[in-house]
Amino acid sequence: MTKISTPDLSDTAPDAAALELPWINYGQHRQFGGQAVTIKCHEDNSLVKQCVEEAGLGRVIVVDGGGSRRRALLGDMLAEKAAANGWAGLVINGVIRDVDEIGCTPLGVMALGCCPIKTEKLGVGQRDIDIHIGGVTIAPGDYVYADNNGVLVSKRALL
Repeated sequence: MTKISTPDLSDTAPDAAALELPWINYGQHRQFGGQAVTIKCHEDNSLVKQCVEEAGLGRVIVVDGGGSRRRALLGDMLAEKAAANGWAGLVINGVIRDVDEIGCTPLGVMALGCCPIKTEKLGVGQRDIDIHIGGVTIAPGDYVYADNNGVLVSKRALL
């Protein structure tokens, strides 16, 4: 895997934007990057479940959960499925659960925190749309890079 340093990437790509949120790095892969697949949902991870079941091809799932801390949008079973299917990671504007298990899963996961409560499965949400997180608009196909320093988004590949 290529080493990713978001500070170094931002130094060489001033057009890259940082998502201005207090990210916590939960995954076993402490740095990750790839093209974005976007999901917008609120306290319902049905679309996340559908997405992780697809071939990831090294991409990153970016989930706009509206910053809700009431229900976890990712747990250990979905993280394991994402890793098995070749996703590089997930960036979640919301919370996750099963943090100890996710920390042992070969996947990158950035989120705002954790909560033990699972979501409802109502099939509500949107996929492959422009989303707005932490002052930045992320479009499907944008490039997302994450490490312990934060999350960067760029319209072009930086590696």
